[in-house]
Amino acid sequence: MTEQKLSKDLPTVSNDPKTDEMEIDLMDILRKLISIRKTLYKAAGIGLIIGIIVALSIPKQYTVKVTLSPEMGNSNGNNGLAGLAASFLGSGTTVGDGTDALNASLSSDIVSSTPFLLELFEINVPAVDKGEDITLTSYLDTQSSPWWGYILGMPGKVISGVKALFISDKEESAADKQKSGTITLTKKEKRKIDALKKNISATVDKKTAITSVSVTLQDPMVAASVADSVVHKLQECIIGYRTSKAKEDCIYLEKLFKERQDEYYTAQKKYAEYVDTHDNLILQSVRAEQERLQNDMSLAYQVYSQVATQLQVARAKVQEEKPVFAIVEPAVVPQKPSGTGKKVYVIFCVFLAVLLASVWKLWIKDILDKLKKELA
Repeated sequence: MTEQKLSKDLPTVSNDPKTDEMEIDLMDILRKLISIRKTLYKAAGIGLIIGIIVALSIPKQYTVKVTLSPEMGNSNGNNGLAGLAASFLGSGTTVGDGTDALNASLSSDIVSSTPFLLELFEINVPAVDKGEDITLTSYLDTQSSPWWGYILGMPGKVISGVKALFISDKEESAADKQKSGTITLTKKEKRKIDALKKNISATVDKKTAITSVSVTLQDPMVAASVADSVVHKLQECIIGYRTSKAKEDCIYLEKLFKERQDEYYTAQKKYAEYVDTHDNLILQSVRAEQERLQNDMSLAYQVYSQVATQLQVARAKVQEEKPVFAIVEPAVVPQKPSGTGKKVYVIFCVFLAVLLASVWKLWIKDILDKLKKELA
């Protein structure tokens, strides 16, 4: 019993050689790091300088977010304004119930589409240094980029400059580019479109349908102006689609209404002229012709009245189909830049420099020395 108690009271000694080796390795690595601390200090200093250069080279960017809540048109035909008009006019006219092929849930796809971004090229934004406004495409040419971007893009600029000597690009507006149904972009326009796709985005909450539009640019005033323009153009795009079918119906019914009106007026005129010229005659043939003209006039009036009712319902449907957008958070000029802070770049560069110096001193240098000895 005493031996069993002593064995329980004694601390258990680990016999796992892997744990001991791990502790020895960690201590060995720590000793090596201490021995090369001067090199690590130098690496940290170099990383600090590089980090400061990188942080100062990256331009500031400002993000503007606009939140809007779209209230789409009523899909229940007879409960809306068009249904109310039909009930008052009383012709039994009903308005069909359909689904939308384009609605607020597709805002993210609409904003990132090439035709939408091409239209944004022509909007006016406040100039940074000039008194008058400039177009967005002109502003994108003034945006700065890190110095390494100019170095990497130098070969492409040289090639483009040489091509420009032999090939003249004809400037076309955004509307001209989309007339044929296909869009042809130059390399410069393609770069601008890609930049806008990265800097302009829209997200939609599937539960609440609240849409958030985000614009990131280097000038806070321009970012706010572009964000406001994006929201208005997005509203126009959705409203234009939602009401396009109803407007087409209105145009067709107006044409039909004018035709039926002319037919009714013609039949009415024929009946009146015939009655005036045959008023004193009591022949049976005269009465038959008079009755026929009267029936033609009545039938023309019925058709004319029905078309007039349908036209009024269609006009009401245009307003009913028009969605309403409530701006929850408007475009506000940001005061502070967004994105990664300069301190993060500096800390990352220092850490990376120390890590590379440690790996070089502890492993890579030894491996290279062994290879040289073996080859020698």
